[in-house]
Amino acid sequence: MADDLRPVTTPEAVEMGPLTDSLGFLLRLAQLASFEDFYAGLAPFGIRPGEFSALLIIRQNPGIRQGVLAQRLIIKRAHMTKMIRAFEDAGFVERTIPDDDRRSVELRLSPGGEALVAEHIGHFTSFEAREKLTLTAAEESELRRLLRKYLALPEGENK
Repeated sequence: MADDLRPVTTPEAVEMGPLTDSLGFLLRLAQLASFEDFYAGLAPFGIRPGEFSALLIIRQNPGIRQGVLAQRLIIKRAHMTKMIRAFEDAGFVERTIPDDDRRSVELRLSPGGEALVAEHIGHFTSFEAREKLTLTAAEESELRRLLRKYLALPEGENK
């Protein structure tokens, strides 16, 4: 702690203490910094990063069960249900009940959802390229590798 009693007037002057070494805290700040441009670009369309991520995964996995999607994105079931209901009301997602498990819900993008993703996929995939990263290309690659390892995601999951 600083002995100086002057008020902190800039973000750079804020003492972080043990948070400097908190992985969860650092990941959260990194996420917010990373999504800043994404929010700015898609905010006029009312789309948040988590919502767009869900639509992308549904697009990549037609028929994915809603519970599996919630687990993969680490979203509480109640929040996922609310999100999918909003997608359905907006005409982005179609829900079906499979014959083999009447308690499950399978998800597919509707034509409107396909159009929405197609319209905004370029912005989503390119927003990181526009960031002013302080990492070299090799460091960025290593960070991605370490994050995939931390999250137990396979290498090269991009399709």
